[in-house]
Amino acid sequence: MSLSSVRAKKALEESNKAFVKEEVHLPTESFSETEMLLHWTKYAKRLGEKGFRIMESLLLINDPVLSGVAITLELPNEGSKLDFEKELKGLLGHLHGHLHNHDITIEVIVNESVQNRKNFNDQDRYNRLHEINPNIELLRTTFGLDLDA
Repeated sequence: MSLSSVRAKKALEESNKAFVKEEVHLPTESFSETEMLLHWTKYAKRLGEKGFRIMESLLLINDPVLSGVAITLELPNEGSKLDFEKELKGLLGHLHGHLHNHDITIEVIVNESVQNRKNFNDQDRYNRLHEINPNIELLRTTFGLDLDA
């Protein structure tokens, strides 16, 4: 280090002290989950109108859950999460501006639980409908319906 570099460093430090950084207080108004869902949906529809149909479907795949200022969205797989995170800054900016709260955060949870689908036969379907509404038996006997069709 030379003597001139030390002087330059001190001069730079002195000049930085002269500038007073202005404190910016960003709004942190409270909002309801309904308001958040309204603006979330508007943003998704706007993306769809611009031709970003995949992003629109990711935003509308599940309703996000609000907990304080933290929004949690559940997506079906890692690929969806990666696609969603590409648009995260735009969505946050939209929500910050329209909800007047700059403390909002979004957390994405991947839920890859696979549901096994069974192949139901006519008897299984009838049994399930009978559980839901026992009057289906009256309908079947009144019209002489058979399950072996």
